Amino acid sequence: MKHGMRLKDMGRGALKLLLGALLVVGSAMAADEILMKNGDRVTGEIVKKDGDTLTVKSVHFGTITLPWAEVASVKSDTPLTVVLMDGEQLKATVQGSDGNVQVAAPGGARTVPQAEVAAMRNEAEQAAYERFLRPGILDLWTVTGSLNIAGAQGNAETLTVTTPLTFARVSNTSKTTAYFNAIRSSARLQGQDGSEQTAEAVRGGWAYSRNLTKGIFANAFNDYEYDKFQSLDLRIVLGGGLGYKVWAGERGRLDLQGGGAWNREKFDPAPDPVFVRNSAEAYWGNDFQYKLNSRTTISQGFRMFNNLSEGGAYRVNFDAGATTSLTKWLTWTVALSNRYLSNPVPGRQSNDLLYTTGLGFTFSR
Repeated sequence: MKHGMRLKDMGRGALKLLLGALLVVGSAMAADEILMKNGDRVTGEIVKKDGDTLTVKSVHFGTITLPWAEVASVKSDTPLTVVLMDGEQLKATVQGSDGNVQVAAPGGARTVPQAEVAAMRNEAEQAAYERFLRPGILDLWTVTGSLNIAGAQGNAETLTVTTPLTFARVSNTSKTTAYFNAIRSSARLQGQDGSEQTAEAVRGGWAYSRNLTKGIFANAFNDYEYDKFQSLDLRIVLGGGLGYKVWAGERGRLDLQGGGAWNREKFDPAPDPVFVRNSAEAYWGNDFQYKLNSRTTISQGFRMFNNLSEGGAYRVNFDAGATTSLTKWLTWTVALSNRYLSNPVPGRQSNDLLYTTGLGFTFSR
């Protein structure tokens, strides 16, 4: 009886080994395959073909990118969404060599020149692409922020609080951003009664841009600013213009833009009376973002506002920062925000700089 049970157990074990081997062989046989012109062979899963590069999740080397022009032949065992240069989309397996790609579409196999393939995407990439095309109002938002506190206790008591916060929503056709940055600082020396404010400023605003062509976009923005020690009670700026995408890639982008703006500045400099300045402005500048590695991204923005109502007067906005991911949601941030005004209130400096660093958070939907 025991002998029979042992034979039965051995049979079950052999069956499991056989099934495991078949699964391994089946997965290897199902792998997509790319042969390069120099003879290198890559097996794995085709993720996407976008522009001049082919992204593959390889069996042994992780996710890699290959130059499409150097691909000698390609074969997929799972259906891909294939986009041709004329915009036609086909969902099919592909196989090709000698500069041609055979698309096994449901309506019949088609052979197209390799240069006519604008894009290829696997199921996950296609779903992400379609989400970018038709996002819901709450989709695609990324929120990054931090609360930084610094202080001292002893001969001097100091407290500084900064709160940089940014929102961004980027789709294939538009981009919406918003920002908020505030600093408040106070100090008290030993033997003195009460505390003295040494800094208090708040900056915020929003911007929206929409693609008109592949390289040109229209944009509009609205900025607000309060700076107690520059005697700036409130600055409101409303503007818009056109921009040009100089460079856009997997790791970053560079945009140039310019246009016109209306600026209202209310100053409350004691003991002088309150006064308001209204002016038309022409502006120009750039936005730059670059991913240094898988964890760290740097960004920079510059705007030059030339006053059209008062010759020779101008403003300069410069913002820069770096964000390093420590975990999925925890980040280390460095932010710098500089504002220069060529014609400040008498007795006040032209330049005000806010800089912060500390732990923060990031959230994407």
